[in-house]
Amino acid sequence: MTETRRLTPPVPPALPERQPWYRAMAAFRTNLIPTWPPSAYETDVHVGRFLGRRWLLVNAPDAIRHVLVDNPGNYRRTRATIRILRPIVGRGLFLADGEAWKHQRRTVAPAFAPRTMPLLARHVAEIAVETVARLEDATGAPVDLLGAMQSTALEIAARSMFSLGIGRAGAELRARLTRYTERLGRPYLLDLMLPVAIPTWHDLRRLVFRYGWMRLIDRLVAARAALPPAEAPRDLFDLLAAARDPETGAGFDAAQLRDQVATMLIAGHETTALALFWSLYLLAGAPAEQDRLAAEVAELDLSPERAADALPRLVRARAAVSEALRLYPPAYAIVRYAIAADRAGDLVIPPGAVVMVSPWVLHRHRGLWRDADTFDPARFLPDAPPVDRFAYLPFGAGPRICIGAQFALTEATLVLAAVVRAFRITVDARRPALPIAVVTTRPDHAPAFSLTRR
Repeated sequence: MTETRRLTPPVPPALPERQPWYRAMAAFRTNLIPTWPPSAYETDVHVGRFLGRRWLLVNAPDAIRHVLVDNPGNYRRTRATIRILRPIVGRGLFLADGEAWKHQRRTVAPAFAPRTMPLLARHVAEIAVETVARLEDATGAPVDLLGAMQSTALEIAARSMFSLGIGRAGAELRARLTRYTERLGRPYLLDLMLPVAIPTWHDLRRLVFRYGWMRLIDRLVAARAALPPAEAPRDLFDLLAAARDPETGAGFDAAQLRDQVATMLIAGHETTALALFWSLYLLAGAPAEQDRLAAEVAELDLSPERAADALPRLVRARAAVSEALRLYPPAYAIVRYAIAADRAGDLVIPPGAVVMVSPWVLHRHRGLWRDADTFDPARFLPDAPPVDRFAYLPFGAGPRICIGAQFALTEATLVLAAVVRAFRITVDARRPALPIAVVTTRPDHAPAFSLTRR
């Protein structure tokens, strides 16, 4: 496959715009991307109905700002989102609401302040060195970079959280999470129809999963808590354990701390692993762009001691990650339902309507992006025209914006720079990786990469 073709990576073909509800439900469970028709990428609002509810896919930046920033209190997470995510993240920051969310956000925020980035960058750089060493053993043979980046991101999440390697628990954690994603992590019909207070058969199975999952998280927390105390914070666990709500002075109890750990392990490794995979996949098909990135990083010191200092100079690496997040946002949709009637500019939102802001659609919208389907990291170089804040939402926006966004960008940028500096990367083009959007935006298979030492 030539670089020109690879710079416009293929996507699944769109399904017919009108289809029976049962076929739409099947698409919801297997891949949401084909359900958005070509017109959705050209209009400000795409309107539909599903299971008796009105759905509004909103692409207008001003309307998105209204929903996510100006009036977020009128929009709540859907019942399916709560059902699917609560078993793996508990009642941590991602799903908390009201006063509980405000308390958690105020308490957690200092752990991700800019002053903590050098500490976290050191952990990232250590594991980037180890990742390159492992990949060196695989040169000359097909390499599964999806699995490699999942292992790397999980190790970074564990070491940044606990100052401990994930060890054998990593394989168990990945296996449990994979099984959950493939089965119970997909929406079922009753997930969309019944109130959360009425459990379904699948909710009972999710409850069984949650019991085993949280026991695993408890074991990790107990192992970390057994370390001797330190004078200065070593990791996110130290920062969270010492954190206090600046308004109330309250910290986290044991269950709350565990749920924050679960939230950060899940959100912190799965999405970043996918951002790294898609970055490497796109660069493998764009050798000239890959070489420019390699030249940028060739003389930089990415050692654990100097990685934080190198970050501002990793301009092309960060631009490649940003462009990969545009084309393949791990969080492909932000879904809310309207509590009360609202108006966002000319858009009238009735009570009970489902409002969806889809970064997948938004980032490929013909009216917001030039050559929207093309891989072009130059969009994010310092001298490029600024991007509308509400046309690019890889981490969301408003009060609910991802609190670990800066850490995720730091991690992905450093690891990508280290891998591309070490290897020239190609990918088997005979079967392109197509995106599947169910819980996150994953490839439909793990393509075979080839690595050649630079």
